[in-house]
Amino acid sequence: MPLDESLMPHKTALLSALEANDRARLDAQLPELRSADIAEILQELLEDDDVLRGRALLACLPLERRASVIGHLHAEEQLVIAEAMGDDVLLAVLEEMGADERTDLFKVLGEDRREALLRRMARQEREELKRLASYEEGTAGALMTSDYVAIPTGMTVSRAMMRVRQTAPDAETVYQLYVIDPEGCLAGTMSLRQLMVARPGARVDELMIRDVIHAAVDTPQEEVARLVARYDLLAVPVVDETRRLVGIVTHDDAMDVVESEATEDIHKGMSIGQLEDGVSRVPLASLYRKRVTWLVLLVFGNLFSGAGIAYFEDTIAAQVALVFFLPLLIGSGGNAGAQAATLMVRGMATGDVGVKDWGKLLGRELLVAGSLGLTMALAVAPIGVIRAGEAVALVVAVSMIAIVLFGSLLGMCLPFVLDRLGWDPATASAPLVTTLIDASGVLIYFGFATLMLSAG
Repeated sequence: MPLDESLMPHKTALLSALEANDRARLDAQLPELRSADIAEILQELLEDDDVLRGRALLACLPLERRASVIGHLHAEEQLVIAEAMGDDVLLAVLEEMGADERTDLFKVLGEDRREALLRRMARQEREELKRLASYEEGTAGALMTSDYVAIPTGMTVSRAMMRVRQTAPDAETVYQLYVIDPEGCLAGTMSLRQLMVARPGARVDELMIRDVIHAAVDTPQEEVARLVARYDLLAVPVVDETRRLVGIVTHDDAMDVVESEATEDIHKGMSIGQLEDGVSRVPLASLYRKRVTWLVLLVFGNLFSGAGIAYFEDTIAAQVALVFFLPLLIGSGGNAGAQAATLMVRGMATGDVGVKDWGKLLGRELLVAGSLGLTMALAVAPIGVIRAGEAVALVVAVSMIAIVLFGSLLGMCLPFVLDRLGWDPATASAPLVTTLIDASGVLIYFGFATLMLSAG
């Protein structure tokens, strides 16, 4: 990914100081940059295979800052940096990271390196890391952190404030507090504000909200992100099968999921396979493989359009002017279908619509698509009259209504069909829908032309 232009002067200054081995200049410049900005500069160095200067840049940072910078890197860059570190340094970096970032870095390491690091960890840290790394990718368990503030039931406000002060330095967020019973089960939640304004002698049981919005460890991460967005939460507590509190998913992690899922849907909507990394970093061979499959399949799908044209050669020979309107008609149908498919896919992704809404949505789409088709038919009819006469104009107008109506209904229904088959509804977007409508549009158009013109 190209470096942000605002960081170019900082990168130049840092590299100049590194070349001159001027530690004083580095110590003066590095505190001016946020960890995410340093990570972006480091990432560009690694993309240019400049690992040595990348390592030198990291070595100039205090251990806590170094861990923060590595936490902002992508998995591929994290692995490069980790492989260049000795076990002592890497272990120290892992200990400075938050639980979720530590787990993510641990997962990218090779099996032998993991075992070597685990043997050198304290028992509690080792068991915690193994537990977090064991959850299936794409679930709340794999996304959560165990760095949160938990307050036992029965505790007074004054003692709870002391507990917050003790655990706050290591917590991912202190603005939302979780109350647990003696078995570690989630009993309630409260905000830091509630605790601060409450009477010191009051008990947290009197203040907490007992009906807590939570997720199970195996809840899909998209559903967790929807909970955060729907209820405007700072974090979602995650519980196991016994309702024991095992972690939280914070707002920033949930937003990362939203971005990732939206990107994946956009890629699938254009019939591109899921990319493991950004488009600027994915290998060319991988980018080719992700794009070629659907394109080749859709080539054969377009052969049906050619077969349809060949079948109606006599009609076309009798009225050559019909060919002029073919791209316009099938293009309009494809556009209408792609619009309908995009609306349905996005509605299904956000939970706004489901399979149970299919009947209602079908009726609405019939009315809207019919109106759109009629409007577009009225717009193109005068061109038909001028170009080829009233008879052809009528064929074009009727075909426009039929093709737009068919394309819109196909675009609306296809995501539901794919969902029932267990496939991702996002696959139904632009290329697939337009290919299907191209073939069917040819048949509809020349079918009407053959029927109406021969009858005339």
